[in-house]
Amino acid sequence: MKKKVVLGLSGGVDSSVAAWLLMQQGFDVEALFMRNWHDTTGLLQSDCHWEDDAMFAEMVAKKLGIPYHFVDLSDAYRQKVVDYMFSEYEKGRTPNPDILCNREIKFDSFADEARKLGADYVATGHYCRREILNTPGGEIYRLLCGSDGNKDQSYFLC
Repeated sequence: MKKKVVLGLSGGVDSSVAAWLLMQQGFDVEALFMRNWHDTTGLLQSDCHWEDDAMFAEMVAKKLGIPYHFVDLSDAYRQKVVDYMFSEYEKGRTPNPDILCNREIKFDSFADEARKLGADYVATGHYCRREILNTPGGEIYRLLCGSDGNKDQSYFLC
């Protein structure tokens, strides 16, 4: 039986190629689009493109012939990322919201949603390398910088 991978599909090139590569490797791939923001207070309508992103992600999933799922994680995003950021700003510190989003949303809330879909693995389109070391105690997985330092996103995954 094929192992199931639930992929965070944004509709962009990186996650779309990741979906295709996983399919080529024989995985059963399902796409999960995450809506992380819904508050448009103070924004011009054209400033928040999540609907377009969701449409592109769904089109990619359809083209690849994989199931497409949508999850609204905007409440978790507000609680775990936005509220924390404002708290840190008040203390005179400058947090990195991308790292927070990856840790708290993409690799926590997203992983929970993927498990609900029966995922054996989760994946994203982040640009990095991985290495598996075989040791007497078992396999050790290492996350490494991408081959192209200009595109490396490994720091988001730590």
